[in-house]
Amino acid sequence: MWLKFEQRPEPSKTMSYLSPLLAVALMFLSGLILFLVLGKSPVEGFKVFFLNPIKDSYGIAELFLKATPLMLCAVGLSVGFKANVWNIGAEGQLLIGALVGGGLALHFEGSTSPFLLPGMIVAGALGGMAWAAIPAFLRTRFNANEILTSLMLVYIAELVVSWLVHGPWKDPDGFNFPQTKLLSATATLPILLAGTRVNAALLLGIGALLVGWIFMNKSFLGYQMKVAGQAEHAGRYAGFSAKRSVWIGMLAGGAMAGIAGISEVSGPIGQITEHISPGYGFAAMIVAFVGRLTPIGIFFSSLLMALLYMGGEQAQQYLNLPSSISKVFQGMLLFFLLGSDVFINFRLRLVRRRK
Repeated sequence: MWLKFEQRPEPSKTMSYLSPLLAVALMFLSGLILFLVLGKSPVEGFKVFFLNPIKDSYGIAELFLKATPLMLCAVGLSVGFKANVWNIGAEGQLLIGALVGGGLALHFEGSTSPFLLPGMIVAGALGGMAWAAIPAFLRTRFNANEILTSLMLVYIAELVVSWLVHGPWKDPDGFNFPQTKLLSATATLPILLAGTRVNAALLLGIGALLVGWIFMNKSFLGYQMKVAGQAEHAGRYAGFSAKRSVWIGMLAGGAMAGIAGISEVSGPIGQITEHISPGYGFAAMIVAFVGRLTPIGIFFSSLLMALLYMGGEQAQQYLNLPSSISKVFQGMLLFFLLGSDVFINFRLRLVRRRK
């Protein structure tokens, strides 16, 4: 008897849903082994990393706070990913959205207009879209690979942020720290739950998930993008525009990333600094795929990814581990997801050995 790896007659729908769960389970198991290798108690490590962050109502509120930019970025990226448009630069689009929206607040410093905050959100979305439009144009005009161009633009966005907070936008009363002035109360998002930091950006995130579901499942444009992603030749035969799919996919990702950026600046941070994002734009790609590119899946996977961020902070504080431990868990989650996804199209079959 021996195991044979063979291709399935058709992709397994069951495995497509079980794959993320299997990846999460393997990540947990590998995490326990990792704690053991690092000389820490696996039980204590599991408790500190996964249970301590959400042991009270404040921790749960922080979980939703950190999940909000992840779900915003992920739902925008999923629109493009469904059409095989690979926007890898959401981190840069998040930063530019934060700069444009935050810059508007700094320009109208002291304003009490009720339109300032909505204007900042719109400006953040437009900033992210403008940054995403660069790789979209390069792809549709010169057939440049959007993976490379969108990724390289992330580093340019980081340098732009660094230049502004060290130079023109630096707070003169900020004790020489690279940061802008604090945003006014009019330019900050309202708190949803007293005594916590969770704010109205969570409502934006849930609204974005709803709009994303309607777009991908109830609109003709969404149908075109899904067809273009699943059967490119069929889409061309039906007359669906490949260039339109690229533009919609990139701009949707840019808009949501930009809103995520301004939600951080006008939310928990309250100003523009060099550390607007701990890598939400990159982590959102894992969130999108663990969530199977569906809004409901993205909602739960963003909570899981937020827990990994919080667990990394707890591990640094209580287990004396580097904060980068959270990125190790993120990497393991992606690794196991890619490995588990193989079984969507392939299966192991027990075969009798011939004599």
